Amino acid sequence: MNYNKDFRYDLAIELLCKKVEVKLDFKCLETGNIFVEYYSRGKKSGLSTTEAEYWCYWLSDYHCILIKTDKLKEMCRKYLNTDRDRNGGDMNTSKGILLPIK
Repeated sequence: MNYNKDFRYDLAIELLCKKVEVKLDFKCLETGNIFVEYYSRGKKSGLSTTEAEYWCYWLSDYHCILIKTDKLKEMCRKYLNTDRDRNGGDMNTSKGILLPIK
């Protein structure tokens, strides 16, 4: 897979006839968190607008997490408006939750 900073070109796959949104976050092994985007450049994005039933986060070349979208939303909600609700992404134009990977 080639890197492209435009979300429209994120890898989308079908797994067992389910839509899966795939993200890379190789910094998470250093930080202990994944960045789950929900807002970018003045509008809802990422987790707020996904049509995928599952999200897959690649943590390294060999490790990934597969999680139901509903469960990921539930896990992120408790961190809204806390110190884990941060700016980030490309040039800090996005908002997201720093979700602990443990």
